[in-house]
Amino acid sequence: MDEQTRIEAEAAAFRGLIKHLQQRSDVQNIDLMNLAGFCRNCLSKWYRAEAELRGASITDAEAREHVYGMPYPDFKQRYQTPADDTQKAKFESTRALHADTRAGN
Repeated sequence: MDEQTRIEAEAAAFRGLIKHLQQRSDVQNIDLMNLAGFCRNCLSKWYRAEAELRGASITDAEAREHVYGMPYPDFKQRYQTPADDTQKAKFESTRALHADTRAGN
C-alpha cells in the first residue's frame, strides 16, 4: 500500500470509530477505559495534540466536540451516568495501562 492510501485509510478508520462511538452513547467512558484503556476523551486529546503538531490550533473543547458530535457538557448531561464504586476501583487498578494521550506517542 502506498503512503497516501495508508494515510487515507487510517483517517477513514478514525472517522468510522468516531461515528460508531457517537452512535453508541450508551457506552460509558469509564467502561471504555476499564476495558480498553482509552475513551472518547483520549481520542479528543490525541486529535488535538496531533493537530497542533501539524500547526493547527484547536482547543480541548473543539476537539471534544469533534469526537462527541456535540459540546461535551451536552453529552455529559444527556448520556453520562455516575460511575459506581466497582467501576472506580477498576479504573484505579488499571491506571498504569491507560492510554498515553501525548502527541506522537
